[in-house]
Amino acid sequence: MKFYPERFKNNRFVENLHILFWLIKDTSWVMEFKILGVCMILPTVFIAIAFVYRSFKTPEFFVNLSVLFWIGANSFWMCAEFFDLIEYKNFTAIPFALGSLSFFVYLYQLNRTDTNK
Repeated sequence: MKFYPERFKNNRFVENLHILFWLIKDTSWVMEFKILGVCMILPTVFIAIAFVYRSFKTPEFFVNLSVLFWIGANSFWMCAEFFDLIEYKNFTAIPFALGSLSFFVYLYQLNRTDTNK
């Protein structure tokens, strides 16, 4: 299998890779594959951060920020379950709420631009 760095300039390819990493992470969580699940946090979060950075001054910024918060909360929850730290699981409500807020900001901005046309 050849490595093609130009593929990483294609947002669609990176989005699909991000989804694959996210699915592997969540499947590892369900199947209780602790090492694989924890290892998949890094590439999943890294790509989410890259999307937030790339979209900083675009309408998609708040959607990508929402995804980043969601993945962060999801990863923290997974680690809390894997390492028997269930008492900290409720802290995931903070990034989940921030992710929801980010998404509502996106919807508000989308609606505002549609009504200004």
